Amino acid sequence: MKPGTPALLGLVTACFLGLLAANVDARVLHEERSLYSRILVQQQGSTVCLQFSVRSQQRNQSCINSRRPREMVFAYTRMSMVSLLFTPDPRNILVVGLGGGTLPTAFRDLYPAAHIDSVEIDPAVVRVAERFFQFEASDNLRVHTQDARVWTKRAMRREKRYDIIILDAFNGEYIPEHLMTREYLEETKALLAPGGTLLANTFAISDLYDHESTTYTSVFGSFINFRIPESANRVIIVGDRALSDDELRNRADALRAPLKPYAVPIERFTDYVIKARKARPDWRTTARVLTDQYAPANLLRSR
Repeated sequence: MKPGTPALLGLVTACFLGLLAANVDARVLHEERSLYSRILVQQQGSTVCLQFSVRSQQRNQSCINSRRPREMVFAYTRMSMVSLLFTPDPRNILVVGLGGGTLPTAFRDLYPAAHIDSVEIDPAVVRVAERFFQFEASDNLRVHTQDARVWTKRAMRREKRYDIIILDAFNGEYIPEHLMTREYLEETKALLAPGGTLLANTFAISDLYDHESTTYTSVFGSFINFRIPESANRVIIVGDRALSDDELRNRADALRAPLKPYAVPIERFTDYVIKARKARPDWRTTARVLTDQYAPANLLRSR
């Protein structure tokens, strides 16, 4: 079924971006208005959630269960771990967008010898992640408080290369426009090490779906459009397409035990990835590519 059809719109209401509407009974732990967003931290039971403003509403961007802090609460964070199927022993990892720090923290725990860079534009988000979400920077997990576009250009000049790149930046309503364009993706591609994997968390349903898809295709040639029925997210994967189905399943088997504390059903996800890489595009392949001169976020806001 094509994204944007009425049958799927109800799903967006509940799990758009994997973000659940704030519960009115939750206790407010922290509230501030930063330069970029209104930030709210709420607790309900053992679950603490970070929220950014979405128009007049609040939506959860990141959550942690204090009883099981390693468990990934949202489907899109669990989905992001399929990057390890394509790059099972990463030495250098880049995560664009911090939130509560779930992904960079998980990578550090799984690969303590890896070097991890996390780029987050809002220093208030970094402070909140440290205070409420058990996030902690270290010698091998560094946070760069800077616009990702600027940071990427400077990293290119330093000839940085990464085995895994995760694009997970959101401003509370959508992906920032300047982080969706062909030019930005070309700059990011230059940071990808030979044989490396790029994974982008984006939307399964939006009026930008076709445009995002053609933009990624224009830069990477093709990608795996990884989706699962219970999530309104989709994860774009640029990885080694030469791997056989059996190789992917063998890697999933090796990852099953390490990923169990994070509640990642990696074998089930692998089945969806295998199916997705054989699927035909479900987007309008003639849709205009997003560029620095053409990035119409109003298409999303009109939904």
